[in-house]
Amino acid sequence: MRTYMAKPGEEERKWYVIDADGKPLGRLASEAARILRGKHKPTFTPHVDVGDHVIIINAEKVKLTGKKLENKKYIWHTRYPGGLKMMSYATLLKTKPERALEKAVWGMLPHNRLGRKIFRKLRVYSGSSHPHTAQRPEAWEIGN
Repeated sequence: MRTYMAKPGEEERKWYVIDADGKPLGRLASEAARILRGKHKPTFTPHVDVGDHVIIINAEKVKLTGKKLENKKYIWHTRYPGGLKMMSYATLLKTKPERALEKAVWGMLPHNRLGRKIFRKLRVYSGSSHPHTAQRPEAWEIGN
């Protein structure tokens, strides 16, 4: 018996919508990363992009458990001397809720060329509407 290995361009891509309203940030991000990577399919191949497209809506309504809203920091550097910046996740979720989800999902993907290619299939919107109705996305419930 031979092991099946998917070939690039052989898989059919689906589109899924995940509603982030009231869901914990980490659980939502891990589920999105699983779909993007293709681990929910029986044809999963680690070195080939076999995943589907993911649309996350209501990003501003995602929740953080415990005291993470005040204690967890979003840190970046401007690449200038003394350019270390930080912001609490409470402020980040008010100003750029999409960035919080993108950062969480990116941390759960491989950090190589394949991971960058996979990450491009993620779309995050702070409101409840999205411009991808032509792709006929299916609703994905966390826990499927």
